[in-house]
Amino acid sequence: MQQISTRLKTTPRRSAKRLLTSVAVALLVLNTTAPANADDDNDDDDRGGGGRHERGQQKGNYQKANWIAPRADIAPVTNKIYQQECGSCHLAYQPGLLPANAWAEIMTPKALADHYGDDASLTESVRAEIINYLVANAADDAPQVRARAFAVPNESANAIAATVNPLNQSAPLPRISTTYYFQRKHDEIPARLVTGNPDVGSFSQCNKCHGGADKGIYNEHQVKIPNAGAWQD
Repeated sequence: MQQISTRLKTTPRRSAKRLLTSVAVALLVLNTTAPANADDDNDDDDRGGGGRHERGQQKGNYQKANWIAPRADIAPVTNKIYQQECGSCHLAYQPGLLPANAWAEIMTPKALADHYGDDASLTESVRAEIINYLVANAADDAPQVRARAFAVPNESANAIAATVNPLNQSAPLPRISTTYYFQRKHDEIPARLVTGNPDVGSFSQCNKCHGGADKGIYNEHQVKIPNAGAWQD
């Protein structure tokens, strides 16, 4: 009887200790995950105007001080010839930033001879190497969701092009900056911060504001516009 009585007295204490331990563990987990949850953001939320720039600065400061590491939104460039030939003049844009038909159009001998105002002609062997790489890794079938978004047709831009040039004579070459997805993600950025900014100059200068552009990192929370600071869409 004495053993039974002792067991009855000690069991509640053990249960209470286990309960307190479980509560402590739960609180520790909540405190650990709270910062990550607080940083979670939907691209289509936070459309307010006045405080966007300030919020971007706060989020940028938070990420610098924490463990959140950037990851590639678009598969990085892996072809050395493409990196050498195209990267010597401008950012070697990742294949996942345009659909296959756009790359094929850009890489024709005629288009390369007048490559957005410059002569970028290549030997046939080099041209074939590059076009095959770009088409094989284009946005159409890319594994990244953001890359596939660049393959969505921009119907409004196509309609404008058809109106301006109905016979499609000397049609302008495809541009990443005229894709539907690019324009949707940049539509709220004032032109004065880009085209009117001497340290940026053009929306084609991705690496001026996206510090990880050469690695395929285009996270909107890590955008830093020269002379303006952090920006959040």
